[in-house]
Amino acid sequence: MGKTFAEKVMAKAAHLPETTAGQVVDVYPDLIMSHAASWRCIQSLEKLGTDQLYDVNRIAMVMDHTAPARTAKTAADQKLCREFAKKKGITKFYDINAGIAHVVLIEDGHIRPGMVVIGTDSHSTIYGALGAAGTGVGFSEVTATWVCGYLWMRVPQSIKVIIDGPLALGASAKDVMLKLIGALTADGGTYCSIEFHGSYVRGLSISERMTLCNLAMELGAKFAYVPPDDVTRTFLREHGVDPLDYEEIYPDDDAVYLKTVHIDGSQIVPQIACPHTVDNVKPIHEVSGIKVDQVFIGSCANAKYEDLAEAAEILKDRKIAPGVRLIVTPASRKVIERIVNEGIFDIFLRSGAVITNPGCGACAGDGGVMADGEVTLSTANRNFQGRMGSYQADIYLASPSVAAATAIRGVITDPREFLVKEGQYI
Repeated sequence: MGKTFAEKVMAKAAHLPETTAGQVVDVYPDLIMSHAASWRCIQSLEKLGTDQLYDVNRIAMVMDHTAPARTAKTAADQKLCREFAKKKGITKFYDINAGIAHVVLIEDGHIRPGMVVIGTDSHSTIYGALGAAGTGVGFSEVTATWVCGYLWMRVPQSIKVIIDGPLALGASAKDVMLKLIGALTADGGTYCSIEFHGSYVRGLSISERMTLCNLAMELGAKFAYVPPDDVTRTFLREHGVDPLDYEEIYPDDDAVYLKTVHIDGSQIVPQIACPHTVDNVKPIHEVSGIKVDQVFIGSCANAKYEDLAEAAEILKDRKIAPGVRLIVTPASRKVIERIVNEGIFDIFLRSGAVITNPGCGACAGDGGVMADGEVTLSTANRNFQGRMGSYQADIYLASPSVAAATAIRGVITDPREFLVKEGQYI
């Protein structure tokens, strides 16, 4: 019987000849990520009565969720993390200027095909964009793995998602995933490995693959995965990764899946996740015209360079609507450097946007919060009640192009209004 990606990658990480879905194994992760709340792990070590770490080279710490610190408590927590990293010789330490952990680690070549990565953030599924198995775990699990080097994991069942393309005008990976989440529901992939295949996925940019795998978490996924190809290899080479430093893993042709889902990309229109759950999804024509107070372009789902370029294409030479706040939070310092060099920063600035330092920003409730009765259109991955301030505020989720169009009009707007001019792309 053939094996899925999850069964193969778990066998590799557990040092076993093979594994089967449902089996519980001791997994030795290749990388252990902890974000801004790494201080919880450090304090947990004290309770364990040890400060001995299994392998500091497998540890990465990124100060991203509240950056820079906005309270004395947060400042003290970040100070504790800096001092701990220096004391223990943790070289993969990224301070408040770096950006969102997932994007930073991918940009700096720390994520490679065939790896198993655990992290203190549920959207660690994003690492599947490079053919790795990433998953979120709790702080206690991370602390224990710091010390022991391994943790128990159950090998997940797998769901095969076949996406055929090309996509229709105005649609993007965000729309594909919102459509999928709406169809399967937030529980539709619980503790499953989501494998993405099909003509749309083959040759897709790493940025769009990151969006696919990031949002797989909103199906309840344990892993997400895009098969490595020449696009993957080129990206890794450009980011300083030697081909000898990774092993590509692929599912067998006769692998057994829990289910197979087919998506016709040509039928996808811009999608909107409505309050207060990510699976409350509607096509844009059903919600167009809803007034917004704020638009947020950010998060690990959609604040990468390509995402910001997508929004800037629509915002160029245009102003945001009076009374609307447009907040742009780039995913990383490297993204900021690139949008500055290529004039995209200036487009946002001239449009009337507020451009913040890199990090999680409003997605994590760090700035950009809302008052009672306000509405935000966000490119983030979650719209839960109270996530961005008041519990009496509404969050709608959409793609960067929808966000840009909405900022200009002041109401939820179909980006296709701006993407076609006399039958041609702008």
